Amino acid sequence: MEQIHAVRRIQFAAGHRVFQHESKCRNLHGHNYVAFFHAKAESGLDSIGRVIDFSVLKEKLGGWVDEHWDHGFIVWEKDAEAHEAVNRIPEQKIYISKRNPTAENMAMELLLEVAPKVLAGTGVSLTRVVLWETENCYAEVQL
Repeated sequence: MEQIHAVRRIQFAAGHRVFQHESKCRNLHGHNYVAFFHAKAESGLDSIGRVIDFSVLKEKLGGWVDEHWDHGFIVWEKDAEAHEAVNRIPEQKIYISKRNPTAENMAMELLLEVAPKVLAGTGVSLTRVVLWETENCYAEVQL
């Protein structure tokens, strides 16, 4: 059976620190991330031959990223020091994550938690998220 996916690219900038990292990523820092969202139609292509209009993916997934992560700081709920440090900045956007914010965990959160909520009712689901943390490094999670 054929596999057809619509893929939307979303860029965002965010800060984080990787709790207990053995090197420099243990420090507060940021990246210009690029996420690729791979969507699959639950019931085949629509009447004009699409998985979904790309603008819907931008609105739903990009909208969530803009609201929660873009130009904010992603802090693991168990990282009290980072949470305290970032909270000292007035009006700083902070996202409290259930996972240590590695690229792998961020991609997993987008695929398993964010996408099912924001794409509910659209007739599509995500099958894969590729998250570029730098121009040389990325993580990939797929169902």
